[in-house]
Amino acid sequence: MKMKPVEILLLVLCLNIVAFGVNGGPPTCPANLESDCGDSDEWKGEFFPGIPKIKYEGPSSKNPLAFKWYNAEEVILGKKMKDWFRFSVAFWHTFRGTGADPFGAPTKNWPWEDGTNSVAMAKRRMRANFEFIDKLGVDWWCFHDRDIAPDGQTLEETNANLDEVVEFAKELQGSKIRPLWGTAQLFLHPRYMHGGATSSELGVYAYAAAQVKKAMEVTHYLGGENYVFWGGREGYQSLLNTDMGRELDHMARFLEAAVAYKKKIGFKGTLLIEPKPQEPTKHQYDWDAATTANFLRKYGLIGEFKLNIECNHATLAGHSCHHELETARLNDLLGNIDANTGDPQIGWDTDQFLTDIAEATMVMQSVVKNGGLAPGGFNFDAKLRRESTDVEDLFIAHISGMDTLARGLCNAAKIIEDGSLAELVRKRYASFDTELGALIETGKADFELLEKKALQWGEPKVPSAKQELAEMIFQSAL
Repeated sequence: MKMKPVEILLLVLCLNIVAFGVNGGPPTCPANLESDCGDSDEWKGEFFPGIPKIKYEGPSSKNPLAFKWYNAEEVILGKKMKDWFRFSVAFWHTFRGTGADPFGAPTKNWPWEDGTNSVAMAKRRMRANFEFIDKLGVDWWCFHDRDIAPDGQTLEETNANLDEVVEFAKELQGSKIRPLWGTAQLFLHPRYMHGGATSSELGVYAYAAAQVKKAMEVTHYLGGENYVFWGGREGYQSLLNTDMGRELDHMARFLEAAVAYKKKIGFKGTLLIEPKPQEPTKHQYDWDAATTANFLRKYGLIGEFKLNIECNHATLAGHSCHHELETARLNDLLGNIDANTGDPQIGWDTDQFLTDIAEATMVMQSVVKNGGLAPGGFNFDAKLRRESTDVEDLFIAHISGMDTLARGLCNAAKIIEDGSLAELVRKRYASFDTELGALIETGKADFELLEKKALQWGEPKVPSAKQELAEMIFQSAL
């Protein structure tokens, strides 16, 4: 007898059910759409059932799901590793990254996703987020408002969605875990095509203010320690149709209002600005650390903000990450680090996990000189490559990033304890460790005095900078 297609399908389904009954199911209810463990709003079991809690096993370990260098409780230069770093998981890349790029569709289809942007799906992602954080062994996370909760038809509905998800997040995070920072997403929605705080439309400016107000409130409610402003659309595409002076004034007024509201609601966290030169705009107003410092000084905001330095943004601005960190540190503005890197062959913001030991060492030299980053820390504003599509890749990437920075800290400690590099630098500037040098550095040496000394001494002898020796000393610590 010839079977109909529907009958064949039913037979296959029955055989699958029998096989499942014989072989047994997973030890816990997996959080995916094939599970029949209950209503999706009340998901039970693990999202990462095959992943154990990540432990430190030491440099000789070959286990990809173990730390080789990051030992949270190990004391380096008088402080535990976990306190030097204060690692944070970035919700947007980890749980909203799809692998899509301008030339291709999404490649990642995590088993818990149902293809919607509903509040129920947002809650499911939040459960996955906190299981991930727990298994990775960190205490911090960070978010954009629209990444954790969907837009509604109105601002009121959108705020209600956010409140519902945030209340759920507060329940899940308990007393130990909390946000390193929160922020408002003022770049994705079409209303922000001209910017938010720098939009030419007053209505958009007001909407952006309302969105930031709400995002600050929920960050405060969740116990967040910082709040970030990243102005991806706060810039211009052409000066021909732009009143740059007016836009900069508007941005300053916007930030002044944010400072006032922070104080009004009793939020004790640090307000952070994240510099970036361009992308998506042709020119972004907070181009780099120096530009942003100058903006803050001009508008009297220098004591109200610090900077969140992203390494990939530094390279887009033509700087090294080390340069941007030192510029921020020397201006007393270093508050947080977006731990990522870019590809030297690609001219855009690739947001890769930092795995370069030398770069990590230079980063940690700045952090140690800064005395740490608290109440800031390191958040992994980094995403899996488009071609990495296994759930375990999320863990492997974070483990690799954390181990790299831990190695950087150990190397920075070796350089400091050895003292050779510091001595080389000291000797290079030793001529200023004199009476005249002290007068110059305290602003008490005028041109007449300096001319007198120049005439007395004649042609100065200029010693070698010993750059190759400095590089040798640095490399020997790696």
